[in-house]
Amino acid sequence: MIKIGIAGYGKIGRVRANEIKKNQHAELVSVYDINKPDDLNENIKFHESFDQLLEEDIDAVFICAFNNVLAEYTVKAIKAGKHVFCEKPPARTSKELKAVIEIEKKSDVHLKYGFNHRYHYSVMEAKKIIDSGKMGKLLWLRGVYGKAGSIDYDKNWRNYKEYSGGGILIDQGIHMLDLMRYFSNQNFKNINSFVTTSYWNIKAEDNAFVIMQSEEKVTAMMHSSATQWKHKFLLEMCFEEGYINLDGILSNTRSYAPEKLVVGRREFEDITFAMGKPKENITWFENDNSWTLEVEEFIDAVLGKSEIKNGTSKDALETLSLVEEIYKKSGF
Repeated sequence: MIKIGIAGYGKIGRVRANEIKKNQHAELVSVYDINKPDDLNENIKFHESFDQLLEEDIDAVFICAFNNVLAEYTVKAIKAGKHVFCEKPPARTSKELKAVIEIEKKSDVHLKYGFNHRYHYSVMEAKKIIDSGKMGKLLWLRGVYGKAGSIDYDKNWRNYKEYSGGGILIDQGIHMLDLMRYFSNQNFKNINSFVTTSYWNIKAEDNAFVIMQSEEKVTAMMHSSATQWKHKFLLEMCFEEGYINLDGILSNTRSYAPEKLVVGRREFEDITFAMGKPKENITWFENDNSWTLEVEEFIDAVLGKSEIKNGTSKDALETLSLVEEIYKKSGF
């Protein structure tokens, strides 16, 4: 049984706690938060500092705190010999993350970062199709990840750069960038971007427009927005032999639903009305077990059953570096 502590018992901390409880090989034994939660189980010990949490008899820690302490907490946990599951973004800057990786290299612990979108069934199925080679060479990708914001969006801690490191790009757009890297196996170097604050009274950005290209001439475009006014997730990928679209993604609120995978084959027709309307295979997904599967991979790695394949520190660094370069190119 893996004994686990959680640092940061807010919305995501509670989500992780629920998934830990589902896992037959894991037990949540302690929690650290700024304030003691009213709904904390009496069997779970509460700590008033992160250092106290690390002194507890735990094997692993889930770090679900503000972005400005993620790197610091991860370093402390690794030095204390604890396995670490850390939420995204992995840090505010690549410099912070590189310091973590240097400590990781000297340790025997497992470190995993939370990029749960990779565990959605539509994403996993799309990855299988792409890796099979049936669609041929990838030509381009185009993604939109937009949210409606909220009445108090400007008061959310995620929009205070000293805590978060940025706005909608590092908070939500990072998921789309991670998927683009995951599906394409490309390193995007040639980047142009506009990162702006269009509506919300915040110092962080509420929109990021990006176009980038790899050395292999694979081009990707992305728009991450907090002024979409309707939640939207769409990732389109075109290949030599057709296209794959991820349209919608399931969440607890189901506001980005439905989640579907659209696969179309390129067709050349002489019949006028058939041109440009290829046959599509559409798969709808009604269940989201991404949080469960992500925690399972981490627990299995700690138990020595498998290695961490998704959310490695290498993946995290490459995606965060991409975010950083987008900010830099826009001058934001």
